[in-house]
Amino acid sequence: MGRLDGKRALITGAARGIGFAFAEAYAREGARVAIGDIDLDRAREAADSIGDAAIAVRLDVTDQISIDAAVATTTAALGRIDILVNNAALFDLAPIAEITRESYDRLFSVNVAGVLFTMQAVARRMIADGKGGKIINMASQAGRRGEPLVAVYCATKAAVISLTQSAGQNLIKHGINVNAIAPGVVDGEHWDGVDALFARHENLPPGEKKRQVGAAVPFGRMGRAEDLTGMAIFLATSEADYIVAQTYNVDGGNWMS
Repeated sequence: MGRLDGKRALITGAARGIGFAFAEAYAREGARVAIGDIDLDRAREAADSIGDAAIAVRLDVTDQISIDAAVATTTAALGRIDILVNNAALFDLAPIAEITRESYDRLFSVNVAGVLFTMQAVARRMIADGKGGKIINMASQAGRRGEPLVAVYCATKAAVISLTQSAGQNLIKHGINVNAIAPGVVDGEHWDGVDALFARHENLPPGEKKRQVGAAVPFGRMGRAEDLTGMAIFLATSEADYIVAQTYNVDGGNWMS
């Protein structure tokens, strides 16, 4: 038996990276999973690679109609939603003097409003079903501190931590646990893009920023998506029923709190 037997999960931004690793892990533990992503073709490929336990759902977290449709489609296909993972996010960086309103609006629309209104839509369905549930928001070590070139992204992830605290306190009366995971530096396609941005702004050769941040992790390397799946599974199980409004660092020792 798996730890998530009989559970149904919706994961945003799950066609690749951390979200896809969570989808695979949840399916291995017995859950059925809706892979929500703005790129439906890639979501379908991801779902097909998992098999019958997964479906693909188009989900643009900046569009309320898309959010509501994805929740309705997932509920119709899987029967209900027991677990939501708010994983979809964007990254950008710039010195304070060069931040644009376009970048600011884009990051807050996905990383903050997307988390809030997807959480709201799923929580409403969970409340109506009366069976409680688990909501897991993806924060970041960047939400624990400011960084010279990453002001907007850091602010969005600090907001995710704050939203998790408020929503956790508000929704637990309905049996809905809201918690978050704060990864550190996680290697993969996402960090390839981050490395390229740092290379441009810090005049570094490609790959050097990844080397630097990996060397700085007390564990001795950058994280991998699979390093986060244990916490994602745990927070989705009944073992975490008494955990409310917390953000867990899974970062190889980068941040202590």
